[in-house]
Amino acid sequence: MRYLLLIYAQETNELPPPEVQAVEHGKYAQFTAEVKRRGIFQAGEALEPTSTATTVHVVDGETIATDGPFAETKEALGGFYLIEARDLDEAIEVAAKIPAAVYGSVEVRPIWELPAEYAMAEAEAAAAAG
Repeated sequence: MRYLLLIYAQETNELPPPEVQAVEHGKYAQFTAEVKRRGIFQAGEALEPTSTATTVHVVDGETIATDGPFAETKEALGGFYLIEARDLDEAIEVAAKIPAAVYGSVEVRPIWELPAEYAMAEAEAAAAAG
């Protein structure tokens, strides 16, 4: 089963000193290498700060784009990993090893696998579009 591990931490306007950044990047590099070695890594990315976000709504058929995140929260989504895990227990075990789990939180969300009919309809629509 696939799981999305959503990494949340408090955002600050100040970057930590370079030596602190280097240690944190090293921890993530080790974690990423581990999940790749285990063969469960599918994707992962860090996100730019919420100040760079754009929130999109459609109201009465009109697209409205607003600068910034929709919700004000203490912790912001900072990145994610998409993994293939045996079960929820393994996904939780992996999530607990993400460095931000110590000072933030990691939300573990199962991926809703779409039925095969949906993928076939999507492929047919793409082919028809040309």
